Amino acid sequence: MLNKKTIRDFDVKGKKAIVRVDFNVPMSKTEKETIADDVRIRAALPTIHYLLENGATVILLSHLGRPKGEANPDFTLEPVAKRLSELLEKPVEFIASDKVIDDEVKEKVKNLPDGSLALLQNTRYRAEEEKNDPDFSKELASLGDLYVNDAFGTSHRAHASNVGLASNLPSALGFLVEKEVDSMANMLEDPKRPFVSIMGGAKVSDKIGVIENLLEKIDTLLIGGGMAYTFLKAQGYEIGRSLLEEDKIDLSLELMEKAKQKGVNIVLPMDVVIAKEIDANAETKIVDVAEIPADMEGLDIGPKTRKKFAEEISRAKTVVWNGPMGVFEVAPFAAGTEAVAKALADSDAVSIVGGGDSALAIEKAGLNDKITHVSTGGGASLELLEGKELPGIAAIEDR
Repeated sequence: MLNKKTIRDFDVKGKKAIVRVDFNVPMSKTEKETIADDVRIRAALPTIHYLLENGATVILLSHLGRPKGEANPDFTLEPVAKRLSELLEKPVEFIASDKVIDDEVKEKVKNLPDGSLALLQNTRYRAEEEKNDPDFSKELASLGDLYVNDAFGTSHRAHASNVGLASNLPSALGFLVEKEVDSMANMLEDPKRPFVSIMGGAKVSDKIGVIENLLEKIDTLLIGGGMAYTFLKAQGYEIGRSLLEEDKIDLSLELMEKAKQKGVNIVLPMDVVIAKEIDANAETKIVDVAEIPADMEGLDIGPKTRKKFAEEISRAKTVVWNGPMGVFEVAPFAAGTEAVAKALADSDAVSIVGGGDSALAIEKAGLNDKITHVSTGGGASLELLEGKELPGIAAIEDR
């Protein structure tokens, strides 16, 4: 459990609370200014409700996309303000400035009625944000009396609107960040056994630290996704044109040896879905891992592997999943990821899904309510699983 102050530790009545939220939501590729998925907005609602109900005036800060330190209307937060207003059934004042904060913004915030809610423009319109510029942090801090970090998805970054703000104001965690960190910490500190980890995604290099840390704690490791082919190659299999990190073959062997020494059972794919290209209309075949042709690539786990993974998940008492089993965005290669999502939903285990594509797969399958905890932050949850301290959380006042 974290020994950090939360919003419950402050009397917020009559205070202006600056809340860093993670409204970095996916936007529709076809309908301009339409939010494709509002799960991150909904995740912030408990903290916003609590502050408003307890008499605070709330000023929200967030980034959206990568505007590269300059104003860009493609990355405005205006559609987010509209959606938030609909969800809260309450007006949300969108205070837009290409500079995020200027004298006009300060005046508008100063004149906000007690108990009201405002959202400022995308913090990444300013290059100073990602540089954690102290002057920009002080300027933002001048707007309020209290800083609240409720943006788990950016807590692994030291930016002006999280670490910088926390150094200038009394600070607290919001409910979302508190829940995220407690869920992960409890799972890692005292897991019910068997403890199974499912790792997927493209690269071994993205997950080295996580695997090394988890090998100290887990009983079984299921490996799928693009990263599996480097492990298979390390075992002497020919993998055709499948994704390979050649410089990580030796490391894969070392990780498998370390697992053996720790008594951790590593399960690799036995069969895979192959194709000549990643395409919705691609011709696919299912083959054993020893039979991948030179001109084809593995793009999903096969039915035998899905069954084996589901069996391991069904026996588990704790499961953590990070990374898809294949190129799940393309229909012919989605079945493996969907099978893992379903097995997890059917399981009685404490289940934690570590953000990113895995969380998206759970959301797409409509299984959120069957999972103990679905993280809102891919990179941040990975760093927690590695055992790292997150700067945006470390900066918050201790109790």
